[in-house]
Amino acid sequence: MTSHSPDSASAGGRSVTLEHVARAAGVSRATVSRVINDEPTVGPELRARVERAIAETGYVPNRAARSLVTRRTDSVALVVSEREHREVTGPFVGRMFTDPYFGRVVTGLLGVLRPKGIQLSLMLADDAASREQLAGYLRRGYVDGVVLISSHPADPLPARLVQTGLPVVLAGRPAVPVPLTYVDLDQFTGARLAADRLLAEGRRRVVTVAGPSDMPSGQERLAGFRAAMAAAGVPEVPCAEGDFTRESGEHCMRRLIGEHPDLDGVFAASDLMASGVLAALHRLGRRVPEDVAVIGFDDNSVASACEPPLTTVRQPVEEMAAEMARLLLRRMANPGEGAPPSVVFHPTLVVRESG
Repeated sequence: MTSHSPDSASAGGRSVTLEHVARAAGVSRATVSRVINDEPTVGPELRARVERAIAETGYVPNRAARSLVTRRTDSVALVVSEREHREVTGPFVGRMFTDPYFGRVVTGLLGVLRPKGIQLSLMLADDAASREQLAGYLRRGYVDGVVLISSHPADPLPARLVQTGLPVVLAGRPAVPVPLTYVDLDQFTGARLAADRLLAEGRRRVVTVAGPSDMPSGQERLAGFRAAMAAAGVPEVPCAEGDFTRESGEHCMRRLIGEHPDLDGVFAASDLMASGVLAALHRLGRRVPEDVAVIGFDDNSVASACEPPLTTVRQPVEEMAAEMARLLLRRMANPGEGAPPSVVFHPTLVVRESG
């Protein structure tokens, strides 16, 4: 039986070691090791010389053996933690694969992680048992870091991840303060942009389909919209609470139009809910935007596919996810540095035909 050390690999029937690479590059073995482990202490010229020597010698690191030495797995987990019970919609897994948000997050993460040779694993948790199992798995060191999507105040997972000591970055401001870095959007300002657009279009009898009241994004979007309307002399904005799904948007719109049949503007706090709003208005014989203007939030693929195409507040999810990945890599490379500062992106309004 032949074994390979973490500093050797087979090439062309011979064993190529770090010493071979070091001699070819004219550097020390330690310098080659630092380049292979992607440590930031090596200058660009020296790094290029070592990388040329690696290519010339045919050296291929034995990642499995190297992980035993470096304690790195070269993998990151995207953990999606959801509350157990939802009143309007169905199973969590099915909804996750139909919501464009999650695909956009994965795209942004992979754009940064793939060039670094880091694999991304998707992990789901939607009940106490799955969260306990997941926390145990992460504690055992199977990944180097975690990007966590969780916004519900009762979720124990963010605090549990703090206890593991793993590098963690949150997608969105946490509902309950925890000492973790997050990347978020200025949700309040985004909702103000929606209100300003409706007001500029002369809409005054407006309603809103809000997101969940226990999620920071739902709270901030509702608060921002109401604040802008109040500043323009519209102190009361009727509201129905959805859950960021198309079905809840349609359900809420039917209720609101029943209670306020003269409404002329709607702000839906997600594009998926806005698509449900449009469906309800169509079935009720209301023209958009002639009778009712509709504005969504997110600017995902649903917005341009709506009929009419949806005016919406853009949330640059891919760019935000890329920043999450960069912050996580920074934390992984510098474990003693502490959590890097959180980052908040700015929203923009994308005007189409619905309002």
